[in-house]
Amino acid sequence: MDGSGGHFMTRITPTADPKGFRNALGRFATGVTVVTCHGPDGPIGITANSFASVSLDPPLVLWSPAKSSSRHDIFVGAKSFAIHVMSDDQADICTGFVKNWSAFDGLDWSTNVDGTPLINGCLARFECTQEVCHDAGDHTIIIGRVTAAEIGSGNPLIFASGQYGRFTRG
Repeated sequence: MDGSGGHFMTRITPTADPKGFRNALGRFATGVTVVTCHGPDGPIGITANSFASVSLDPPLVLWSPAKSSSRHDIFVGAKSFAIHVMSDDQADICTGFVKNWSAFDGLDWSTNVDGTPLINGCLARFECTQEVCHDAGDHTIIIGRVTAAEIGSGNPLIFASGQYGRFTRG
């Protein structure tokens, strides 16, 4: 018996097989967020699934933009930003921000006192001030101090194996 419950696994060497490594990472289902900040030419956003809680006291969260993103430097330089946890009926909003910096047309949004764009109607929202950034290979880890949070209703949008999905209760 192989101890895997009938599941067979393929060993991957990340440096020799980056695509295989990416596929292995894609097996981990995550929630989907849209991170927004005020950019040099107005509001910008980016879809990210690299979001995690860091600390309750003080209230800290993190997310990690890719250095290859044309939006990377704007977010690293942003003193304030908002992380929006998206619901399962908001995949189109996420797709919009994958393709376009400023996919705010047609969205219900406003700004907070810092000028940070806030998307309304999401599952949860965290308004943050930048605490610190850390170099992390081809990404930067941005840690934010949460200054305000809001909770909506609905079910989370899930991302796994390169596709959006829905959470189902068993």
